[in-house]
Amino acid sequence: MAEHAVLVAGGGPTGLMVAGELALAGVDVAVIERRAGQELAGARAGGLHARTIEVLDQRGIADRFLSEGQVAQVAGFAGTTLDISDFPTRHSYGLGLWQNHIERILAGWVGELAVPVHYGSEVTGFAQDDTGVDVGLADGRSWRAEYLVGCDGGRSVIRKAAGIDFPGWAPTMSALVAQVEMTDEPELGIRRTPSGMHALGKVEYEIRDGEVVYGTGGTVGVMLTESHVGTTEPTLRDLSEGLIAVYGTDYGIHSPTWISRFTDMTRQAAAYRKGRVLLAGDAAHVHSPVGGQGLNTGVQDAVNLGWKLAQVVNGTSPESLLDTYHAERHPVGARVLKNTMAQVALMHRMDDRTSALRDTVSELLSMNEPRTRFGAMQSGLDIRYDLGEGHPLLGRRMPDLDLVTPGGTVRVFTLLHDARPVFLNLGDQPGSFDTSPWAHRLSALDADYEGDWELPVLGRVAAPAAVLIRPDGYVAWVGDGTDTGLRDALTTWFGSP
Repeated sequence: MAEHAVLVAGGGPTGLMVAGELALAGVDVAVIERRAGQELAGARAGGLHARTIEVLDQRGIADRFLSEGQVAQVAGFAGTTLDISDFPTRHSYGLGLWQNHIERILAGWVGELAVPVHYGSEVTGFAQDDTGVDVGLADGRSWRAEYLVGCDGGRSVIRKAAGIDFPGWAPTMSALVAQVEMTDEPELGIRRTPSGMHALGKVEYEIRDGEVVYGTGGTVGVMLTESHVGTTEPTLRDLSEGLIAVYGTDYGIHSPTWISRFTDMTRQAAAYRKGRVLLAGDAAHVHSPVGGQGLNTGVQDAVNLGWKLAQVVNGTSPESLLDTYHAERHPVGARVLKNTMAQVALMHRMDDRTSALRDTVSELLSMNEPRTRFGAMQSGLDIRYDLGEGHPLLGRRMPDLDLVTPGGTVRVFTLLHDARPVFLNLGDQPGSFDTSPWAHRLSALDADYEGDWELPVLGRVAAPAAVLIRPDGYVAWVGDGTDTGLRDALTTWFGSP
């Protein structure tokens, strides 16, 4: 029986991110993936939002993605683009990059961290006891781990075997999605009909001056909203008939790379943890892909969970720290479910009344405050974990400031590359805060920052005298010149001294 401290079921973006976070903390982790190899059939998700790019920047790997993708304004609500280019972040944009490339880059990073990924290993079930989890595979093998993280998608075997409820709403619409070759040049772009919205676009493209530019020929991405909710496995004939119904021709489709179907089924796990089993990504929440939030929410689940699980495995923190994972990420997932349902309601029906409502919402979102609020929500830049009352920074993402330190200028995100907590003394008295009992667990630094502190939506905030930053980049404590509450915060998040 193979043994590891943590087993991650699922080698998609969420599972790979969980594994990378654990490996940075020195945890013995392995990934189990049912696919035969890393290759992903088709493109699937199409990009990264601003906060996810920030998260990758915190680990020093954002440039790997930026070098291959197309920077663009991707935040939007029900078809209305939300320009976040004036937001206070180094990454005031999204990134167009297909999921197969995102997975490949993440797999390369995880490989550098020496995490084994066992392809062709399908989980069939598990049994947990007081000390660990026995995981059964389809080939008869079994694995043993202290903890099991289910990142195995919306039909999660782990969630079902754990007996975790998955309440929500049944689908009201479905759409065919595919990548195919076409003999004739198609009509690219979006078309709306009474049955819904449809789109044709080339898989290979460039973004010039904010506009998508396609060349001739090449693989075409297809999205067709169906007139009735589809339930069977889609075929090339289904796609052909759908194209003819909408466009009057199927453009001579042939040689499909893949054909799939998505719906607006909306469900969320009642609990993100049951004993030694945890859920992340689509295993914890499924919803319409409108707005491109699924992959991004999963990666951010992983970054919230990774350091906490690492501290529990390493004996730094009590197991109760894992309860904060559900407490913090479940509300985030619930909000994604809510806003995607709202967008589907605005986009699916194409009658005059819904069109009038959509036009009204679009007009409202063109105003500055609604644009800012919804842009921050869709891009993940407004997330605030409930850590109690206090300074506006508390529970929010730490801005990536250029800090002046005795060793020179350094970015905040650079300090987070190793996924260790950071304490910044920003006051006039170097060494005035005593974090020495936790010296082996965090990086403490005296620093100055010249300039305004600004957050998305909130705007300018008062400059703090000190901040305690968690490994996921969120602020756990803010000082006003005294150390009131600092020791409690250090103990809560990073264990007893």
